[in-house]
Amino acid sequence: MLIGPRYKKARYLGAAVFRKTQTPKYSLRVQTKAKNTKRRGAKSEYGRQLLEKQKARYSYGISGGQFTNYVKSALKTTGDNAKNLLRILEGRLDNVVLRAGFALSRASARQMVNHGHIMVNDKIVNIPSYQVRIGDTLTIREGSKKKAIFSKLDDELKNIKAPAWISVNTEKKEIRVEGEPVTDMSELLFDVRAVLEFYTR
Repeated sequence: MLIGPRYKKARYLGAAVFRKTQTPKYSLRVQTKAKNTKRRGAKSEYGRQLLEKQKARYSYGISGGQFTNYVKSALKTTGDNAKNLLRILEGRLDNVVLRAGFALSRASARQMVNHGHIMVNDKIVNIPSYQVRIGDTLTIREGSKKKAIFSKLDDELKNIKAPAWISVNTEKKEIRVEGEPVTDMSELLFDVRAVLEFYTR
């Protein structure tokens, strides 16, 4: 996807769901455009829920069909449906690679997985949606360590702040899943409750 459409999509969603839109330059563009744009009418409750669903989907870079399947799975699982959904989304292999600081963007993390650069418990896994489990160890395939995509990894890992449920060994370039994915809902770019309401109308 071109950067232009990403800017346009992020403005429509009202959230910086792409890495290219998570910059001061983009924020300034949004503020300037908002001043020069007529105020739109208030969205209906359905419209608001639909917008939140789109924010969630784009935040994780997931297709509509796949996202719907995740929601259905979360609703069928006992417990807090919102936490169930976030656990699934955060437990994706490409997301763990991103959260651990091995990639700077979700697209880059997905590329690492798709190209077979990431191993789970010493086995190559090239499926971005693969769900990690507690105790899993993620490493870079030996033959991939000198690839350009990892050329700046040492510097990038110096400032990484991985979530508490994963640990990162910066020397070994190793990620370990220590617990179930936990997400602070206040830090999300979308309202997960509204997303679930959209599917349970």
